[in-house]
Amino acid sequence: MSLIPLVIIAGPTGVGKTKAAIAIAEQLGGEIVGADSRQIYRYMDIGTAKPTPAERARIPHHLIDIRNPDEDYSAADYAKDAAAVIGDIHARGKIPLLVGGTGLYIHAVLYGIFEGPGRDEAFRNDMHALAKQHGAEYVHQRLSQIDPETALRLHPHDLVRIVRALEVYHLTGKPISEQQASATAPIAQYHSCFIVLTAQRDILYARIHARVEQMIQQGLIKEVQGLLQRGYHAKLNAMNSVGYKELVRYLAGKHDLPSTITLMQQNTRRYAKRQLTWFRQYQESVWICPEPDAPIDDSVSRCLTLISRWR
Repeated sequence: MSLIPLVIIAGPTGVGKTKAAIAIAEQLGGEIVGADSRQIYRYMDIGTAKPTPAERARIPHHLIDIRNPDEDYSAADYAKDAAAVIGDIHARGKIPLLVGGTGLYIHAVLYGIFEGPGRDEAFRNDMHALAKQHGAEYVHQRLSQIDPETALRLHPHDLVRIVRALEVYHLTGKPISEQQASATAPIAQYHSCFIVLTAQRDILYARIHARVEQMIQQGLIKEVQGLLQRGYHAKLNAMNSVGYKELVRYLAGKHDLPSTITLMQQNTRRYAKRQLTWFRQYQESVWICPEPDAPIDDSVSRCLTLISRWR
């Protein structure tokens, strides 16, 4: 059985993946499969930097707006959905492009995913009680003691994933990082061209700062208000996303707007740093870092050159 060709355009938030991928897809006759764990949610448009209606009109986009913010959706679910979409795109004679910054989603497509044991609600409740009493950092420190590898790649406030990692160890006696290393085989096999877009740190951070301010101007506060009015409460995993969690606290009167924007920028920078750390693990990836002030066309041209050699 022949391998399905797959172009991957990955990279940190704010680096310009969407614009570059659309231009590349237009040149290749391709379609885009989103690899973003927040763009899957409906009603979360501005804060997740979803492709605009005009951009989606240029190139078909898949796996965007497929769940409500209170619905569960795992990396294993994503791997199955992505495999089906990629297979359909290929069957229609198009080139699938997997585009996004959620490293776990991309990993699940290429290498399979560790689904893990079931849930232990009593254990989860105990961990959340500890976090409420001592802070999320306290629970994160517990994870550091049993699984430093996983603790290193998780933000100390990412309580959902921290508790899940602790739960897996509690139920199996083995760190989740060890079990993920022997994950299930991927659903489909691909001939992949793995490109990571990046930028010099000061340029990336400047883009992130400008992007946060632009999101506020575009109406992100109103978007968050709308989510809360729909009943999507602050404890949902979707609402714990950067930008949303800070504005929930702002709307609750816990911070003023200037300090909220500064915090959003800081947390986005930290998220971008974690994304870059994740993508460094893939030796087969090719990194493209354009010169300062280089137009997007430069990155697109370099990507297309790589893809032409790969094909």
